[in-house]
Amino acid sequence: MAERTGRMEGLVLLKALVTRLLFMLHSLVAVWRVTWVKKEHRYWLLALLNLLLILETMLTLKFKHGRGYKWVSPAIFLYLINIMPSLWLLEMHHGNQYCSAQPEKPAQNFSRRGDVNLTLMSHGLTNGMGNILELALGFVDNLSMVCEPVWTLGLHQTLLLILIIGRWLLPIGGTITRDQLSELLLIFVGTAADILEFTTETLKENEVRNNPALVSGILVVWTWSMLQFPLDLAVQLKLVCPSSVKARGFLRLFLCQYSADLWAIGLSFFIQDGPFLIVRLVLMIYFKVINHMLVFFAVKNSLVMALHFYRLVALIMATRASMQGHPESSQMSRHSGPDQPSESSPSEWEDTSREALPLQTSPVTSEESYPIP
Repeated sequence: MAERTGRMEGLVLLKALVTRLLFMLHSLVAVWRVTWVKKEHRYWLLALLNLLLILETMLTLKFKHGRGYKWVSPAIFLYLINIMPSLWLLEMHHGNQYCSAQPEKPAQNFSRRGDVNLTLMSHGLTNGMGNILELALGFVDNLSMVCEPVWTLGLHQTLLLILIIGRWLLPIGGTITRDQLSELLLIFVGTAADILEFTTETLKENEVRNNPALVSGILVVWTWSMLQFPLDLAVQLKLVCPSSVKARGFLRLFLCQYSADLWAIGLSFFIQDGPFLIVRLVLMIYFKVINHMLVFFAVKNSLVMALHFYRLVALIMATRASMQGHPESSQMSRHSGPDQPSESSPSEWEDTSREALPLQTSPVTSEESYPIP
């Protein structure tokens, strides 16, 4: 038993470390791409943000033994802090609008390979390690030749995928079950698809790209929508309300019974579908940016918000019915007949059955019950 516990603890620590290393690696790739686009090495200072994630890793391993926290994931939050500035810089870069041919880069790449080969030959490393370094350099050069919009879109896509996979790999804390985790991951998949559609459909328009203030506004809404990923409230707030809550009023009963549903509705209204709908309406009405995809997703956001509002009304009506039905059910339990089953406790059933025994026809066991002919 102790050996099995030790293996489980080791697996938890391994998953915690691997997931955080994946976060750091992806953020470093984004920083490298910013330095390549901007042609300035000072942007490598963005990599210092990973120190926060390293500190969080040390604290989690020491105090939580690699396991998660209640209601929030600090690792995912710090990962977003690490990579968001890089994606902002890439989206705001003016040359990020089009994929244009760049014939001068292959020559630069070949010259760099020649310099590396001369360095390896001078150190006697032409075989083994030298071949590996040459292949790695060629792979990096090929990645560098990919145009900027493709790179930025790839970083957006991998960001959402790593968020989902990372949340799956992160060890489960003491307040969330595997069933709740699976439900949370399904929510993240739908959320990630909607967020990716929002960024690709709005930022690809030329009218938007030529307006830096509009690009900044869209990125602010996108950043705001990403803050829902570190939170687990949508699946951890499902509480079992005691019967005494009904006596405290409608609002307390409503918040107690449907806290998880209210959180999901709030996410839709104030973090995702609501802001997305406002941005799309502004683009269509004020900036005259109209296409069939933009109209479709605007209608989709409106429909989702309408369905959530319908859900909210249904929850309110259900709570009112529960509040009104509680005293009536107690009265019905007192005066219930054979066609109206009462809601009394088992002890009350025993008492009523004992009182009803004299009224029932007792079995005939003596000769005095019937006259002898």
